[in-house]
Amino acid sequence: MTVALDQAATDAYYDATTILVPEDGDDLDAAEIQTALQELPGWEVKDGKLHKTYEFDSFAQAIGWMVSTAVMADKMDHHPEWRNVYKRVTVDLVTHDLGAISGFDVELAGRMETLAGQG
Repeated sequence: MTVALDQAATDAYYDATTILVPEDGDDLDAAEIQTALQELPGWEVKDGKLHKTYEFDSFAQAIGWMVSTAVMADKMDHHPEWRNVYKRVTVDLVTHDLGAISGFDVELAGRMETLAGQG
């Protein structure tokens, strides 16, 4: 997977006015989660969290994607559980305040897909 970072597009993407978070902070039911997963290739529910492992072409690309995602997630005030081993990044998303998957998790997963060039 190749991640191309165009500075103008990146700046526009991270502009605080473009960060929209779901208004509904409630947890999603099983049917809503399954519907969301249809739009999130490679994502699954594992241990009550949205889960995916990304594989990049290099360690530098993996870390670059993580930094880009971190900036965006911080603006959303919704932070992933993740770990990096070489060119792989494993992500788990859950809304800790609810102890469940919410619209915030689905939104963050979709934005991660976009940043990874898969959405």
